Amino acid sequence: MESLKQCMSKRFDGSQQYLDLNSIRTDPDLVSQNMEIILNRKHCMHAVLKIIEENIPELVSLNLSSNKLYKLDDMAELASKAHNLKILNLSHNELRSERELDKVKGMKLVELWLDHNPLCDYFKDQPTYISAIRERFPRLLKLDGHDLPPPIGFDVEAPTTIPPSKGSYFGSDDIKILISRFLQQYFSVYDSGDRQPLLDAYHDGACFSLSTPFSAQNPARCSLGEYQKDSRNLKRLKDPTTRFRLVKHTRLNVVAFLNELPKTQHDTACFNVDVNTYTNTLLTFTVSGVFKEVDGKSRDSVRAFSRVFIAVPAGNSGLCIVNDELFVRNATTEEIRRAFAAPAPTPSSSPVPTLSAPQQDMLNTFSLKSGMNLEWSQKCLQDNEWDFDRAATVFTQMKAQGKIPDVAFIK
Repeated sequence: MESLKQCMSKRFDGSQQYLDLNSIRTDPDLVSQNMEIILNRKHCMHAVLKIIEENIPELVSLNLSSNKLYKLDDMAELASKAHNLKILNLSHNELRSERELDKVKGMKLVELWLDHNPLCDYFKDQPTYISAIRERFPRLLKLDGHDLPPPIGFDVEAPTTIPPSKGSYFGSDDIKILISRFLQQYFSVYDSGDRQPLLDAYHDGACFSLSTPFSAQNPARCSLGEYQKDSRNLKRLKDPTTRFRLVKHTRLNVVAFLNELPKTQHDTACFNVDVNTYTNTLLTFTVSGVFKEVDGKSRDSVRAFSRVFIAVPAGNSGLCIVNDELFVRNATTEEIRRAFAAPAPTPSSSPVPTLSAPQQDMLNTFSLKSGMNLEWSQKCLQDNEWDFDRAATVFTQMKAQGKIPDVAFIK
């Protein structure tokens, strides 16, 4: 530690509060003492941060370029140890995703260098790149040495919160009863494993379409498996023939297609319903919520969905679907955390238990250290009886063997 401290002292410019750790691994003073400082190693990064905290907490500018950094997990505490840090140089490293920056986005940076990292190649153009980085560092004025337009925002230091979303809107109790009964019947069949009886729910000339989000800079990030190939996302599809082909016409074709989609279990207790239009002859409403896949290679993956139904009256107080639009995306970390919290028995699974406060803390810590989302982190901990060290060992082994799917790291 003392040798590293002396080395960092030589690289520190007090007049500028600037610490230059460029290529620290090859520093002659450290090499001559057979010291290997590899900042991807947790103990090395922690040693550097400890020296900063104890000796130069007023640090303004830090250069970590050319250190072969491919992850920033161990830098998460830097913001709390150097409150005045405004300039950070991470250029000429091996960062492959802008999601790594989420681990340090608490820093109030005004200047950032990321050039010559693989992540820079994933953006289709400079404005998209700037937007993605500034989303994480809204005060940024300079990126890769280039001045940016002044940030647009409000000079409000106090934390602001988004108003809570409102619950379902039905318009009247009669419509609420009608739609609630319809949804209970529809999704009971949809999640049963055999969707053929849904033929009774659709009009002879019904139409159906499916769409998923599309990431222009990195399409692989979508990771929506079976849904991606049939997506009718109009921002991506320009060919009129393909657009028409991906619309399923007639109830026979609609239900045949629904039977091909992954088997699911919807969290019906958390559905949010908004009625858009209702007359004596037409009813349009949107259903939003989450579901998980119950078989296949994406088993237990939690998805979020929004579904717009256009229906007409049918039979005795029933509904007949004339148009069905389904939008599917990966659920957010918060949506996964809340999913299936209400214990409602279903044919395909038992209720999901709630976590104790210590288990929730352990889950958050394990997710942060492993990089996995909460869903997969909880699965790993449960499989190892909530033994943190054992779960960490199993995770490390499986990751080294390439047995953990990419979906586990999507947050």
